[in-house]
Amino acid sequence: MKCILATGFVSAVTLTVALPRSTAYAADPAFQVPADQRQLFLDDRGIAKIGNLKRTMHQPSKKGAVIRPDLDLGETSKQTRTAPVWNPERKIFQFWDIKGNTAPHSNVSGYYESKDGLHWSKPIVGQIEFRGSKQNNYMAIALKDGGRCAPGWVVYDVTDPDPNRRYKGMGFHDWGKVTATSPDGVNWTLQDVPSIPSEDESNFSFDEKAHLFIATVKVGAYGRSHALSTSKDFVNWTKPELIFHADELDQELARIYIERRRANPALQQARFHTPAKYHVDVYNFAVFRYEGLYIGLPMMFYQTGPNPTYPNQDGYEEIQLACSRDLHNWKRLGNRAAFIPASPLGAGAYDVGQITPPSNAVVRGDELWFYYTSLKYRKPPKNADRDDGAISLATLRRDGFISLDARENQGTVVTQPFTLKGKGLFVNVDADEGELQVEAVDRDGKVLAASSPITGDLRRALVAWETGGFAELVGQVASLRFTLRNGQFYSYW
Repeated sequence: MKCILATGFVSAVTLTVALPRSTAYAADPAFQVPADQRQLFLDDRGIAKIGNLKRTMHQPSKKGAVIRPDLDLGETSKQTRTAPVWNPERKIFQFWDIKGNTAPHSNVSGYYESKDGLHWSKPIVGQIEFRGSKQNNYMAIALKDGGRCAPGWVVYDVTDPDPNRRYKGMGFHDWGKVTATSPDGVNWTLQDVPSIPSEDESNFSFDEKAHLFIATVKVGAYGRSHALSTSKDFVNWTKPELIFHADELDQELARIYIERRRANPALQQARFHTPAKYHVDVYNFAVFRYEGLYIGLPMMFYQTGPNPTYPNQDGYEEIQLACSRDLHNWKRLGNRAAFIPASPLGAGAYDVGQITPPSNAVVRGDELWFYYTSLKYRKPPKNADRDDGAISLATLRRDGFISLDARENQGTVVTQPFTLKGKGLFVNVDADEGELQVEAVDRDGKVLAASSPITGDLRRALVAWETGGFAELVGQVASLRFTLRNGQFYSYW
């Protein structure tokens, strides 16, 4: 196993795991490939054999800030704990922030709309009086005690038969997550149900295929850790169960990461260092369904020592990558290096200090768009830049978390047998200087169909067959054998 640790902003592929020339896995009789569900290579599910390939983690390409604070309104930062929602009727994206550091403080959300996901407007919603006027984009959930909280965690449930409940949101209040519903994402009604116990940080997403609402909440175990609570109806929630925390290997790597960052003048440094206090834990944990698995984006907080001017630890955060098939058992990816790392100083980026993960990936054609919180400081110093935090965008090739790579010596991956469905086979592959070939084989290894060589950087290529054909195999049980040379293979479906 080869591990190259990232010490700063990396846009190229640098994180690889070499796989043995021939590795066999136990067959999974339950393995199927549903039509239109992309099969990724983040774990070994559905793989019978693999040889002479390596797994590579790819980091998103940063595009910069898309929502910045309005300094004239007294704002110093913008943060988010949700993802934009696409409104299919109005054909717009809707988005919500938290903690704008304005006079209303953290108990309101700012509301935004966009047609392209890049340029965001601030519609006047007329809810919260600020500087003597309600002509602003601030909104809130009204609480029973007469107070309010920010609906900064939002999903859209198109399947709800009641149009007044299709927007479902959460707000932080009294060390718990209260829940609310809305017909439009602007006007919220508090649900009369128990809140979900939580410390300050949490994340929220909706698995539409399983119709499952997923909340991860911060708990005080192993330092900061995260527990899972789920609901099928957005009313009754499971008791939070610890699912993700830092371990001993994280602590060993933390010292390496902190020292390497400290030696890199291109990266922002923590103000306070006490090596005996170096520690890492999980500050936030975003979880969302992507195709047939769950993606986890743990926010790892690297603590460098106590801050005497602030009742907490100094340090910085970066985002790692994990995956799961059941929401309970998680596989760490990329050798625990950063999936979204800090940007270097001097480039005008906000994400030089703290990075909070997006709650979901927005699928935009053949790309995944990640909207994340980017901050310049853990605790701003006295001479801090007032413009210290924004919501930033990073993009990734669709299915592009992990690829199987081969050089001149070809590599092969064989799927477990499954019943072929659908009308054709698609692949996502970058083989500009090489080729991918696909064969359908029976249980004895006999070739039932073979493709023409596939070349080029193709994100959704329909496989053309030289011998046999996909239509002739539909309904039969077969394995797919992919042979790759000089390329990166991301998925098939």
